[in-house]
Amino acid sequence: MTRVVIVGGGPGGYEAALVAAQLGAEVTVVDTDGLGGSAVLTDCVPSKTLIATAEVMSRAADSGELGVRIASERPAHGLVSVDLAQVNERVKRLAAAQSADIGASLERAGVRIVRGRGSLDGPSRVVATSPDGSTSSFDADAVLVATGARPRVVPGAEPDGERILSWEQVYDLDALPERLIVVGSGVTGAEFASAYNALGSDVVLVSSREHVLPGEDADAAQVLEDVFRRRGMHVLGRSRAQTARRTADGVVVTLADGSTVEGTHCLMAVGSIPNTERMGLVESGVRLTDSGHVEVDRVSRTSARGVYAAGDVTGVLMLASVAAMQGRIAMRHVLGAAVTPLDLRTVSGNVFTDPEIATIGVTQAQADAAPDDVHCIKLPLVTNARAKIQDMQDGFVKLFARPGSGIVVGGVVVAPKASELVFPIALGVAHRLTVDEIAATFTVYPSLTGSIAEAARRLHTPD
Repeated sequence: MTRVVIVGGGPGGYEAALVAAQLGAEVTVVDTDGLGGSAVLTDCVPSKTLIATAEVMSRAADSGELGVRIASERPAHGLVSVDLAQVNERVKRLAAAQSADIGASLERAGVRIVRGRGSLDGPSRVVATSPDGSTSSFDADAVLVATGARPRVVPGAEPDGERILSWEQVYDLDALPERLIVVGSGVTGAEFASAYNALGSDVVLVSSREHVLPGEDADAAQVLEDVFRRRGMHVLGRSRAQTARRTADGVVVTLADGSTVEGTHCLMAVGSIPNTERMGLVESGVRLTDSGHVEVDRVSRTSARGVYAAGDVTGVLMLASVAAMQGRIAMRHVLGAAVTPLDLRTVSGNVFTDPEIATIGVTQAQADAAPDDVHCIKLPLVTNARAKIQDMQDGFVKLFARPGSGIVVGGVVVAPKASELVFPIALGVAHRLTVDEIAATFTVYPSLTGSIAEAARRLHTPD
């Protein structure tokens, strides 16, 4: 019986625990904040629950072309309004239910769950410090560190949970912010800005870069920024926030050029910090990067023998799906099962804005750098029959393939539910399908997936 101790109960931790138990290991999970981690309790599940309500608001606001008439003095949202207290109560209830389901799954699998803060006492022992200060030690043949990350705090703009908020604190609001300043235009900032704009807040998005979503496909980011501006959002490009301070009835954000932005609330979305401090990692031989992340290889091994790491604490790719896969790979590797090393080229990512942005594989920047190695086609959704029927004005499908072989190597989808539409492209990338094989597959008519098949047809390479 191999003894596995996992520090952290997020996706990297609990998925690893289930695999390890299935493979016959004796598994202990030491968890501090609640099973599911930030993905379930304060990040993915809560934010997407909030966004689900925002999507309903958007559809109601944009339904005029479909013949829907809602009489109101507020034509932007009609008679539709949001009860944020009820929304946030649902957010917390669903998060708690998901966390409980994870706990039940672990218990059924025979996993021991210990509440406490885990740290390493050498590479083969974990010490758990419980909330009352008592400690217990667990010897391990293998240790997995999956402690996640937390919101980065900007000095001079420290969240207070009332007016200046981190993304973990927004679910305590019981009323919709009248004027919300969102600092940070990465994925988290863009998602919350999109959601609160749809819910009815006046939103100001402060971006230190020229455009929103600087790490995403440039064409996709431009579509989203155009949508933001059309829907009344104030997007401030090249505007780095220096401080945020409370006033009598709101908040003032001071920018690097000395100008100020006033609002009722401010959401700080400026990145995250790995939870690696005071864990005995370096003392146990675990090498960290300059940013504090745990260095791992493609099977999740650290520099310390028998110690693995998974999830946001590694900084490999900040996605719950990647964390879960890293955890599974780690356990299969340490327990001697067949394992395929992590391949980031097959990872789908999604930005849950309105419209959504889904990506996989080769990027436009990579294609531009090697135009002879990658061919690309981009089809706007406005030419798609289903998009016309549903009055979708924004979005596109982009496909990347190798010339000659026609093998699909990447794609971008900008559309409502792009997170679902990218799956056929992901299958193509993962299984090295050709554009001809995708084009020869039947699609429903009319459907948005028809644009994927059409893009593949246009990338056909004559024999």
